[in-house]
Amino acid sequence: MLKAILILPVNVLLTIPAIILFFCGFEFVSFKLSIMLFLMTVAFALGLFLMVWTMRMFAAVGKGSLAPWNPINKLIISGPYAYVRNPMLLGVFLFLLGEVILFQSKALLIYWLIFVVINAIYFPLSEEKGLLKRYGKEYEEYKNNVPRFIPRLTPYRK
Repeated sequence: MLKAILILPVNVLLTIPAIILFFCGFEFVSFKLSIMLFLMTVAFALGLFLMVWTMRMFAAVGKGSLAPWNPINKLIISGPYAYVRNPMLLGVFLFLLGEVILFQSKALLIYWLIFVVINAIYFPLSEEKGLLKRYGKEYEEYKNNVPRFIPRLTPYRK
């Protein structure tokens, strides 16, 4: 699990944004903009919470990790997955948005937008097809009842 965390989220959330900020510059959000600080804090907190919760579910329930070389062996539809089909990615989106707000960087905003669009295209075209092959009707039913990125208000119950 540690290898997957170091390679995937650390690069997406820290390494790439640091390189972008190094080459493109940034300006910290003003502490006078309390609404921006509130939004940043909420984005960081929710993003981190979802990522940690999801990784714990991967290990405890799915007996795998977020990495393609160590996939889960059971379809997870509980915990955060009862509300949204991809809570890990939603957590990453939120955490990156927190960085965009903190650093007030247009280049980082463009990175966030590109990252969101690529994943919004990739998941239905590739990953979801693979999940449908692995889990069949169980995944199909889950997919029809749980949104991809915007959480349900009530948990999905099979």
